[in-house]
Amino acid sequence: MTASSRPLDRLVLALAQINCVVGAIDANLEKARAAREKARALGADLVMFSELFLAGYPPEDLVLKPAFQDACRAALDELARDTADGGPAVLMGLPWMQDGACHNAYALLDGGRIEAVRFKVDLPNYGVFDEKRVFRAGPAPGPALFRGVRLGLPICEDIWGEAVVAALREGGAEILLSPNGSPYWRGKDSERLAVATARVVESGLPLVYLNQIGGQDELVFDGASFIVNADCALAARLPAFEETVAKVVFRRESGGWVCEEAPNVVALDDDKADYAACVLGLRDYVRKNNFPGVVLGMSGGVDSALCAAMAADALGPDKVHAIMLPFRFTSQESLHDAAECATALRLRYDIVPIAAAVEGVEAALAPLFAGTQRGVTEENIQARTRGVILMSVSNKFGPMLVTTGNKSEMSVGYATLYGDMNGGFNPIKDLYKTQVFRLCGLRNLWKPAEALGPDGPVIPQNIIDKPPSAELRENQKDQDSLPPYDALDDMLECLVEKDMRLAEIVARGHDPETVKKIERMLYLAEYKRRQSAPGVKVTRKNFGRDRRYPIVNRFRDSGAASYQPDPKIAPESPVGSGEPREA
Repeated sequence: MTASSRPLDRLVLALAQINCVVGAIDANLEKARAAREKARALGADLVMFSELFLAGYPPEDLVLKPAFQDACRAALDELARDTADGGPAVLMGLPWMQDGACHNAYALLDGGRIEAVRFKVDLPNYGVFDEKRVFRAGPAPGPALFRGVRLGLPICEDIWGEAVVAALREGGAEILLSPNGSPYWRGKDSERLAVATARVVESGLPLVYLNQIGGQDELVFDGASFIVNADCALAARLPAFEETVAKVVFRRESGGWVCEEAPNVVALDDDKADYAACVLGLRDYVRKNNFPGVVLGMSGGVDSALCAAMAADALGPDKVHAIMLPFRFTSQESLHDAAECATALRLRYDIVPIAAAVEGVEAALAPLFAGTQRGVTEENIQARTRGVILMSVSNKFGPMLVTTGNKSEMSVGYATLYGDMNGGFNPIKDLYKTQVFRLCGLRNLWKPAEALGPDGPVIPQNIIDKPPSAELRENQKDQDSLPPYDALDDMLECLVEKDMRLAEIVARGHDPETVKKIERMLYLAEYKRRQSAPGVKVTRKNFGRDRRYPIVNRFRDSGAASYQPDPKIAPESPVGSGEPREA
């Protein structure tokens, strides 16, 4: 009897929740080999990797390049040959060319050969996903035979509907092993668990949900892989935002397979998960792009303090350079708070006064600006001067400039192009201001397991308590021209994430004119957001991959009650349901 057909009553599976890099095919192959050796040491029969692991996920238009397709297939062939050594078999994701089309595939490697390949059926094409652009959907899959066990291999989105799992069950699958590339957003883990449990109820089969971990541009994959037994009990949960190769043991019983041994950690709450996502996203963006560290402007405000803490946790304090750039409107309180925060975080901290530079620009512009009133333009010269200085430090010494604007500011255009918007990456781009305050308080009490920054309080309480200000003019406060942040953030969440009508937002207790003003500011700032740095996605709908609005846009919600169709002019039958016309 061959190794691939020998029946098993006990299946030891290694879940490789490992951080891959898009396009780093050779490096991903070596990571797979190292994980397989760990799986061997754990006594595993089979080691499972996440969706498109060899290529990295999402590879986007890279998969359209024949050279990239060839390199992925060559790496898979190498890994397949490795399995001739009698060690663990491998389940590996990669792009696969067949009949002139590229498929999102999952391959079973055992005994020195490729034993089976299955294609993803349901290609997501919403939100951050655009898979129909680059992949062709596969046919309804049957199970793959592994040493006498019929494995169902639904790939990621294939378990978000009923059809693929139903086909696998009808084909005789005994266990569902689902590789995933499911990006993080707040509350996503409970959504995944609910979907997986629904498929378990329908099929009566246990389901292994292995998720990718790591940052890729704006997306963060949190891992947090899990197993649901056929009785819907949560049999395993791996840690979120941490790499691991975990051993799980299934045993065949009279009623089917049961996971009887596996790690089962406690899930992070939402705020902790948001913070950990921002740290991991920043760390991977810096490291995967080979920056030696980061530099950021330290204003003494809450946003830059949180970004500094995240940077220290992501990279270590020695990789973070904080610079205070004071002007005459910078308060002594801000100078003190910035220095105290940098000291608590153990960062390199420098002060670079900008008065001479600002006054030089103003002097150069004086002939053109003669006879005009000072205003926002002159205020923005300060922000743009700071941007030039910070970018110069980045350019001279190599660290990436971290930009520090939050989602509330980015929504309403409270940011200066070529000034405080300068930078390569923004860890808090998808955090509203109220979330920024909460996470500052959280970081003073807790830090992620993988964090490299110091323990204990690192953000002075005064930074959290004082009223926010850009300090671009005397006694300026954010609330001079914006609603209180709790009200503003509620309006923005309704407009951005929920696409609510203005009448519905007003019904929540907001002033009608204020809601109209915020909607207008949101639309007008689209051109700025198109030019902003990428940043970590933590909400359901971020600016960038999720939300694509035209810059030229004259639509405004009238604020009227919901539209009701006029029954006198409505079609007699539903549109599209009539009999076909004769040719």
